[in-house]
Amino acid sequence: MRQSATPSPAPTAARPRWWIYRGTGEPLRDTTLGDLLPPPPPWRVFHGEPVLGAPPKDEAETTRRLGTHQPAGYTSAFAYREAEMVNAALMLRRPLLVSGRPGTGKSSLAYRISRELRLGRVLRWHITSRTTLQRGLYEYDAIGRVQDTAAMRAAAGDTAPDGEASTTPPEVGDYIQLGPLGTALLPHSEPRVLLIDELDKSDLDLANDLLSVFEEGSYTISELRRARRRHPLVRVMTDDPDGEAEISAGIVNCRAFPVVVMTSNSEREFPAAFLRRCLLLHMPEPGESDLAAMMAAHFGADMAEEWGGPLIAQFLERSRGLGGLAIDQLLNAVHLATSRDGEGEEGDLRSLVEAVWHRLDGTAPGARQG
Repeated sequence: MRQSATPSPAPTAARPRWWIYRGTGEPLRDTTLGDLLPPPPPWRVFHGEPVLGAPPKDEAETTRRLGTHQPAGYTSAFAYREAEMVNAALMLRRPLLVSGRPGTGKSSLAYRISRELRLGRVLRWHITSRTTLQRGLYEYDAIGRVQDTAAMRAAAGDTAPDGEASTTPPEVGDYIQLGPLGTALLPHSEPRVLLIDELDKSDLDLANDLLSVFEEGSYTISELRRARRRHPLVRVMTDDPDGEAEISAGIVNCRAFPVVVMTSNSEREFPAAFLRRCLLLHMPEPGESDLAAMMAAHFGADMAEEWGGPLIAQFLERSRGLGGLAIDQLLNAVHLATSRDGEGEEGDLRSLVEAVWHRLDGTAPGARQG
């Protein structure tokens, strides 16, 4: 799936005043997204209760993904278009489907949004050919509960006259774990950021299965729904570390629709009904200034200035020759180059670069084509 090319304003174009996400890398100050975000369209209003507080932070993971910060004054040639689509997704409460070649930084967008809008830990759902909607929403460990119940009864050693053990079985909520999608749809006071990574790796039915959840902003936990008369309120585990949430009558309703970033390597087409409910963004190849900014974010401005020019030029040339390299391959080369403290010959460094800048199509380094 490719988005048709749309001319973007020049990088220096003024950002519209209605934008909330500005793509600068600078977190919001003295305000929150909840203060800035206008009401949703009437057909995208949700009323989940009880309202949950702020999500946990995960600065270590964000820094690992993005580096320390975006260099001051840097503006990507693509930043305007990217910010435009992110703001549209925020305003419309719609998922954003980001396509592009592997290694162009599509998944990083979720972390940039979370950092700038101060939305806490990114919920990540990595998709494979075996992924189902159920796994994204929640999992119920029925076997574990049966085994624990049997162990409790055996340890208690007291059986009622009618043959039924008197030991109370463990709470059902202890065996329900919400997935990334299920956690994102809890009634948070502000949107959670949900990264659905490599959606095109999924089974053909997953995109269609997501339609109802995205439209309704809710889902049912069948095991709790059946037991709602005996257990109207149940606490379950969430996808956050040590996270818990209270579920009423087995139904989860969101309040602030999550910021959903779905990535695709453009390896397959999605159903028209699914695309109609998403906003589309195609991630272009990073340019020289983009790569220099990424180097500065991870290694510092001085290191990027010293090593950036020659390595970036070599990287871009080799990327064109091999049909595209990934950004992390450049960062790997910079780390190797800067870790040697000037030891060795230039030829040694060149051989190291050759080792990490290999093709991404499965062809072995040095293999002949034809």
